[in-house]
Amino acid sequence: MAGPVAPPRVSARRRRPGVIALSLALIAAGGAGVAVLLLQVGHRTQVVTVVRDVQVGQVVTEQDLGKASLALDTAVQAVRAADVGAVVGKRAAVELKPGSLLAPSQVTKDSLVRAGEQLVPVGLKPEQVPATALVPGQKVRLVHVPAPGAPSGDQAPGAAPRTLAGRVVKASPSAPGTGVVVVDVATSAEDGPTAAAWVSADALRLVLDAPEGG
Repeated sequence: MAGPVAPPRVSARRRRPGVIALSLALIAAGGAGVAVLLLQVGHRTQVVTVVRDVQVGQVVTEQDLGKASLALDTAVQAVRAADVGAVVGKRAAVELKPGSLLAPSQVTKDSLVRAGEQLVPVGLKPEQVPATALVPGQKVRLVHVPAPGAPSGDQAPGAAPRTLAGRVVKASPSAPGTGVVVVDVATSAEDGPTAAAWVSADALRLVLDAPEGG
């Protein structure tokens, strides 16, 4: 009868010094990364927030603004709470929404309708609205496009359509059901009545000018 079978011998693994050193280095590096992350999270900045709706061109008041303490990335452009006094009294260059951070570029000291200008509302049907978003300050051309057979005034047959220079002050959201967008366009006081007449006759189209330097 055979005797008991001896269990196999299991030799202890020998840990190589290089592997141990690498492990310690990774642990140290991980600890340093956590420390840096904790420092970044701990560094918070007081910034200005928007607490009420502010329409384009409206003067910004203290009641429209709040403050928040955030771990802010250096790439984020935001008004610091210490600079809130420089913002109050300026006008909103874009529509400001509650819960958002206030960026320096969102306010302006200039009136959106300047001296010597008039504001002309232009209604655009869905197929006439540019795919590029219309933003305040954007330069546009108001083009006279009379309906076929309609009188073209003093414009000679075959001549290029008349155009007027303008600047976007505000663009409304598309109206439910119709999709019409109303764009407030600032024009010179001399061109304002002409543009309004084109709008009334449904003979005005809006095109975007190339950006400066483009």
